[in-house]
Amino acid sequence: MSMNDLPWSDAPPQDRRGRETAAALLRAVGAALERQALRLMRVEAAAERAEPQLEFHAEAGAPEGALYVNGQLVGHLTGVTRL
Repeated sequence: MSMNDLPWSDAPPQDRRGRETAAALLRAVGAALERQALRLMRVEAAAERAEPQLEFHAEAGAPEGALYVNGQLVGHLTGVTRL
């Protein structure tokens, strides 16, 4: 397929400029999104390497002996009222 076969290849220059501008804008947005995704991956990886945050709940109204790691319930310590 040659450029002559494409319906937009023989568009007037002012129409081509609009498409080229839109394409450049989309490429710039794509690059910015890629940079943001890479930054978020680095932040997530750093958070995974950090020390785990342990929490224990044995107060009234809370599940007795609930043990949390990084905000996620991992189990219950039966018979334990304080650490």
